[in-house]
Amino acid sequence: MRAKRTSLVHLIYFSRLNLSSDPQLRANQLGDITRQAQKKNEFSVITSFLIIEQNFAAQVIEGERTSIHETFNRIAEDQRHRDVQICEWREIAKREFVHSFKTGMRNTATEALFNKANLLPTLQRGTPKAAAIHTLAVSLQADAMSKQGIDHLFI
Repeated sequence: MRAKRTSLVHLIYFSRLNLSSDPQLRANQLGDITRQAQKKNEFSVITSFLIIEQNFAAQVIEGERTSIHETFNRIAEDQRHRDVQICEWREIAKREFVHSFKTGMRNTATEALFNKANLLPTLQRGTPKAAAIHTLAVSLQADAMSKQGIDHLFI
């Protein structure tokens, strides 16, 4: 028997970021990305997790097929991204992420998770695996939730 088709999909992509090297300006640019993406994702009923690693972005986005397609096209045309490449696009049975837009960056609190994922060398080569991006995003979300006292997600 064939599995039932669903219109719920997730897309995993990565890109190089065109952001300032000045720390304050870069923080402002990332803040702009966050605000804009959150509004658009909420409107389109999209959940996502964006990973920032040096000058690279990797993101898992989930939602209805049409919304994901439109969102990805907008990202691919955004001048703050270049060399945007899809790692995975597939149907999913349910969402794994709870926020319309959440970001994870390497810092002292997340250093161990980033080190375990070892994503940077593959981003630099342009060969990251969807599974590595997905695993890091799920781990960063779980870590953030546990720090808020949430130990299980009911999605």
